[in-house]
Amino acid sequence: MNPASIPEPAVEPVGGEAGSALAPPVAGPTGLARGMVWAIGAVATVALAASGFIWQKVSGMQEQLARQSADAGAASVEARAMARQAMEQTRETAARQALIEARLSEVSLQRTQLEELMQSLSRSRDENLVVDIESALRLAQQQAQLTGSVDPLLAALRSADQRIRRAGQPRLTPLQRAIGRDIDRIKSATLADLPALLVKLDELVRLVDDLPVANAVGALPAGGRAAVDVRAEPQAWWQRGLAVIGQEIRGLVRVSRIEQPEAALLSPEQSFLLRENLKLKLLNAKLALLARQLESARADLVAASTALSKYFDPASRKTQTAASLLLQVQGQMRATDLPRLDDTLAALATAAAGR
Repeated sequence: MNPASIPEPAVEPVGGEAGSALAPPVAGPTGLARGMVWAIGAVATVALAASGFIWQKVSGMQEQLARQSADAGAASVEARAMARQAMEQTRETAARQALIEARLSEVSLQRTQLEELMQSLSRSRDENLVVDIESALRLAQQQAQLTGSVDPLLAALRSADQRIRRAGQPRLTPLQRAIGRDIDRIKSATLADLPALLVKLDELVRLVDDLPVANAVGALPAGGRAAVDVRAEPQAWWQRGLAVIGQEIRGLVRVSRIEQPEAALLSPEQSFLLRENLKLKLLNAKLALLARQLESARADLVAASTALSKYFDPASRKTQTAASLLLQVQGQMRATDLPRLDDTLAALATAAAGR
């Protein structure tokens, strides 16, 4: 409170004594003012102390704020440096990622090209395998036709089956099944044993020169009955001479029954030609068997059998042996053709076409 604003007490003028008698009571208001001044000074002192405390506190807060500001500035600088570093790392990472993506696309392209190349090589290998198998089977079929045996066909089919198993291609599975069916059909087929037939025909050709014709004049064997009688009973010289003369006379004339009159009229020269003609028929039958012409072979064998029974001695053991061989050859010849590889060839065509 301002001391000037305190109202001063009114002073009334008094007389001499009266005024002097009343003078001492004036000291009361002055003490109040002094108290008020002290109060005001105390308040001011408290205010000043509070202001100093507040100022000190504000100064501490300013220092703290300054330190925090400095720390914040340092942190900001560090954050900017870290942000700059992060941006650089981001740019580097982006560049690396772009490079990796480029390399990945290049690797993907190379992989695609490699897969196409592998597929092309696989198709080329399968095509070569199919072509090789087809060539081997056709060659085996020709060999089977020439030899009359199914062994070349079976060997070629088994070899093709093994090659397909080693290849392990699923697209060749139908071909493998077709090969299995053809193998079963060939095994169940009944064919003539051509090598055995050729051996028997060669034996017949060798027997032709030793076959006696029906009108051949033969001498009695050395161990005949007359010789036995001569050795069994000792005779005189004239008896032995008569026996030899009688044997010679009996050799001049021979009585026999010939069913075919043509056989009796054969001369020695015609007998030679007959044997050669029979050999030619047997050789023609052999060539027809090799050429797989069964009808022609049968016709030649029938003609050879007719000539054998017509012009040669049926009582001879060699003639009987030749006739038996002819019957065996005619019985073993069958009209069964070589089995064809239709299923396998069709499967090979399908595999070559890529279907």
